[in-house]
Amino acid sequence: MPVSEARALGEAMDSDFFIIGDAQTLRRSSSETPVYYESYASIFAISSRTGRLVFWDRPHVESAAAQNAEENLRRILTDKATLEHCVNAIRMAQVDEANRRAVALDTRAPLIEEAPDGENTADAEGLRLPKPYRRLRPAYPESAARAEVEATVDVVVDVRADGEVGNVEVARWAGFGLDEITVATVRQLHFFPAYRNGTPIPMRVLLRYNFRKPSQ
Repeated sequence: MPVSEARALGEAMDSDFFIIGDAQTLRRSSSETPVYYESYASIFAISSRTGRLVFWDRPHVESAAAQNAEENLRRILTDKATLEHCVNAIRMAQVDEANRRAVALDTRAPLIEEAPDGENTADAEGLRLPKPYRRLRPAYPESAARAEVEATVDVVVDVRADGEVGNVEVARWAGFGLDEITVATVRQLHFFPAYRNGTPIPMRVLLRYNFRKPSQ
């Protein structure tokens, strides 16, 4: 979900944080078990102020009977430990956001220029956009594979005048470990810096990563 949509949804709910998700029971089969049932719930806790995903989880259970699987999942979802895990993540996010606001008020860092849309626009403005020395592809994590997730993660990256990566913010999150693996991969990148009329400058760019289930 784009953080702008998440913020708008939180504003409509008039809450500091909110939780969304879904739950299903699926009929499965495998070489070891001809037929079984999997019940799962995808849970996302989101900050209304920033639109950031602050917590995600996907508890799931398997059973030979659908009703048993659903009852066991319900037990997990109402367990005190599950609720505390989510509440603690929200409390940590509150502290982190307070610290970020304090830094934003105190900092005197220069404004960084945002990359224009497209090479033609950049050329017209005397700009050369930053380019990575080598493109790295985030791995498809096991946490996403278990949920068979296909999603897009957008990150906003500050590329310094020396071509090194500065701040990285997720602009469209997906959960299931995809955001974390994307940010970790982006932090390994090294860029040819942006140039304006032959002079290297810092620039903010948007990078998009599309995740698809690996072929069997």
